[in-house]
Amino acid sequence: MTAPLRPRPAPDAAPSDPPKPFWRVKRLAEMTAPEWESLCDGCGRCCLLKLQDEDTDRIAYVDVSCRLFDRDTCRCSDYPRRAEKVPDCVTLTPGIVEQIGWLPPTCAYRLIEEGKDLPWWHPLVSGDPDTVHAAGVSVRGKVFCSETEIAEDDLQDRMVSWPARWPRGAKGRR
Repeated sequence: MTAPLRPRPAPDAAPSDPPKPFWRVKRLAEMTAPEWESLCDGCGRCCLLKLQDEDTDRIAYVDVSCRLFDRDTCRCSDYPRRAEKVPDCVTLTPGIVEQIGWLPPTCAYRLIEEGKDLPWWHPLVSGDPDTVHAAGVSVRGKVFCSETEIAEDDLQDRMVSWPARWPRGAKGRR
């Protein structure tokens, strides 16, 4: 039996490239709500409390999480009603991403705003929501306590610098 004949492309026809992922072709403001939400890698770094120096406006992270943060999943335990329950919770929008300076350098919203691509460990790239944890990017195992378990005066003692840096394991490709 002979193989079926398949038409050959014309010699000058270029093979069609697969479509590029939405985060490479859209600006933040152009994304649909599901696309926007899928940019969150689940690292939990933005759910850590931050202290702002009154004199310099400098922001410092602490290893204390928001009261709604689930330390196992690294996600908000009541995402749809977070703004009701935590009035100072920041709802990210394209405009806010441009304005705030405390988003971690690994944050997909920040990376896309800066014209960069998503890293290998991002779930949209890897296809696996656990790579953010395996790469050491998430706060899993690094949160001291919830804000409900510590006195506000003790927050200064919990300042950490790692949320503002790229973890070693997150830079290279595995």
